[in-house]
This record gives sequence, C-alpha cells and structure tokens, in this order.
Amino acid sequence: MDYTYEYFQKSADYVKKIVPWTPDVAIVLGSCLGPFADTIEDPIVIDYKDIPNFLVSTVKSHAGKLIFGTVAGKRVVCMSGRFHSYEGYDFEQLVIPVRLFKLLGVKATILTNAAGAINPSYRPGDVMIVSDHIKFTGASPLRGHNVEEFGPRFFDVSRMYTPELRKLAWDCAADSGLNVHEGVYFFFTGPQFETPAEIRAARLLGGDAAGMSTVTEALTAAHCGMPLLCLSVMTNMAAGVLDQPITSEEVDDVGKMIAGRFSAYIAKIVSRLGEVIA
Repeated sequence: MDYTYEYFQKSADYVKKIVPWTPDVAIVLGSCLGPFADTIEDPIVIDYKDIPNFLVSTVKSHAGKLIFGTVAGKRVVCMSGRFHSYEGYDFEQLVIPVRLFKLLGVKATILTNAAGAINPSYRPGDVMIVSDHIKFTGASPLRGHNVEEFGPRFFDVSRMYTPELRKLAWDCAADSGLNVHEGVYFFFTGPQFETPAEIRAARLLGGDAAGMSTVTEALTAAHCGMPLLCLSVMTNMAAGVLDQPITSEEVDDVGKMIAGRFSAYIAKIVSRLGEVIA
C-alpha cells in the first residue's frame, strides 16, 4: 500500500475525538512488561482494533490497547503490546504507531523490550540502555514512498537513541535497585530464538543484547525527529551463552520478577523528562 499523510491522520483524528488532551510522552511496552500499564492514573483505554488504519497485536502476552493517562505528573500514551515483522506485518506497516504519536503531539518516545543477553557480563533481570543497534536485514520501515510531512527521504541516525535521554536514564538508575548497563541491541527477525552461532557472530560484531523488535520504531522516530529512549530488559541469556535451551516461560518469569522495579524506574524517568525535553 502507498501510505499517505492522510492515511495516518485518520488514526490521529479518531484518537483525538476520544482523548481531549495532548500526551507529553509515548511509552511502548515490550513482552512481559505490561504491568507498567496498571500504574497509569485516570486511564482512557482504546483497543487497537477500534483505531482506523492501525494494526492489531497477535502476541498473547500483549494486551493490544492504547492507554492514555498520567504517570508521575506527566500525560502519557502507552502502547500495551507492540507489533513485529514476525507476526506477518511488512516493515513498511510498522511505522504506524510512532507516526500516530507524532500526529498526537508527543514530545518523546520511550521504547522497552525483552531481550537476550549476548554480553556475558549481563544477567537476567539487568536493564540495558540502548546506545545503538545493528540490523543486517535488508528491509526498512522507510522503504517505498517517502511521506515528506514526517521527514526527509534520507536522514541521519547517528543520534537516534538520544544522548540526553540516555544520560537521564543513567541518572535515574542510581537508586532504582536495578543493575543497569549501556550497550548495542542486535536485531533478529524471529520468531525463532537465535542460534548459538548467530549469537557468537553478534558478539564479535559488537552486539550486547538480542531481540526481535524496537528497531522499526526507532528508525521511524529518527525519521520524524522524535527524541527517543530505549530500555532493554535482559530476560534470559542468549542462545549458547549457557548450556541450556531458551524458553518463553523463562522470559515471562524474569519479566514478572522485575516488573515492579522497572515500572518505578520508567516513572522516575518520565517525571524528569522536562529536564531535557522542552
């Protein structure tokens, strides 16, 4: 499909009829990180399936709801559940959420994800502030007709993961009770977990964590000039790091274990966003 500005505006017009205010920040919740949504005050909930020209999440652990409300005194829009290429969506379709945020007037986006630790010094339950990513798949969410209203055909990504927001995340980590790192996210398409050989290659190339999401949203944010912070929760050691198979149950268990502290960490970052985002 040839997406036009009007195509995305239709989604925004629908949401604006329901939500009478402009959110300051958008937060995308990754696998097993949904409990943060329960901390949102005075929520207004919209099902993805009700939004014109939006997508529908097919992952069972993803609620599939857009939640508007207040966190730490800031107005937020939260995606409880995200979209992945392994669900069958084209990369070009995966621009839809961030472009909706842009049209709603969001000033910054926080992405979260569950990831496998490639770096052997990381442990399940640790958090990684994403400083950069590696994506060797040929597809891009910005392939095809460029919608000039959002950004230029060719655009810089050297500051895609906004340095000022990364510093803020470091500052907020001090008394969070979390073990926090900063590193590189290595994108794999999934849905199968990576092979041990792929993880060894990713480590040699500079990857610290492996995952199946995030980069399409990050590239879309960079295209439209959206300040961005990304936080990866290490829910398991990546394939081959330990002599044991990876299971989805392990991912779920670690996600539940860290949910409270991680939710408080995000809320603290949100409360201080005004220090770096006008």
